[in-house]
Amino acid sequence: MNKLAERYTAVLNRIHNAARRAGRNPDDITLVAVTKTWPVEVNLAAYAVGIRNFGENHPEELARKAEAVATKLGADSGIVWHQIGVVQSRKTKLVAQYADVLHALDRLKIANRLSRQLADNDKILPVFLEVNLSGEASKSGFQCTRWEEDATQQADLRKVVEHITNLPGLSLYGLMTMAPWHVEEAIIRTVFRRTRLLAEWMQDTFPVIQEPLHLSMGMTDDFEIAIEAGATHVRVGRAIFGERNYSY
Repeated sequence: MNKLAERYTAVLNRIHNAARRAGRNPDDITLVAVTKTWPVEVNLAAYAVGIRNFGENHPEELARKAEAVATKLGADSGIVWHQIGVVQSRKTKLVAQYADVLHALDRLKIANRLSRQLADNDKILPVFLEVNLSGEASKSGFQCTRWEEDATQQADLRKVVEHITNLPGLSLYGLMTMAPWHVEEAIIRTVFRRTRLLAEWMQDTFPVIQEPLHLSMGMTDDFEIAIEAGATHVRVGRAIFGERNYSY
């Protein structure tokens, strides 16, 4: 517990310092603690030191943990469950039931399924559109590799936004992206900066977007760079919980 509290405090301090360097308010940044593959006991330990936003990659793991934590802490614990991984069609029902925020909406097919299932739960789900700016085939997301000058990509984005904003149960909340691995810092900064500029362009260009778009970008190795570029949500696991063989 002491080690976990120390790691958590250290990450909060890094967020605070990065925000200050960028002239931003640290309170405008949400730390999503990524607990994928950790046992539910780690979620409970993290809750005890003050963490309230948890991120999971797999819907079935999110569902299992959400139920276990609710049994232990009650339904009014204040926890926000973030589905941060790409969702398969056959698992949308779990997301509709258990997720409070979806960070990786990458296909309209998934949006359509979620909308129907959310209606059954009488629920509104904030969603981030996953956008691929790096062009890496290994990354999911709507293609935005050349969004600044590619009229086709711009038109496709408009269709996606208009479709999603007309679906019951879904609330367009922002954009999510991931920077390439093992590249120069300048490349990472460029990806995050271009994502922020994309969000600003969408807000100015698409009248259907009424609220400022949030930005989910940055993980353990690059969240400070992401904050300096404008991230509002950072997804951090290892810096808080250590390596996967650590025990609390």
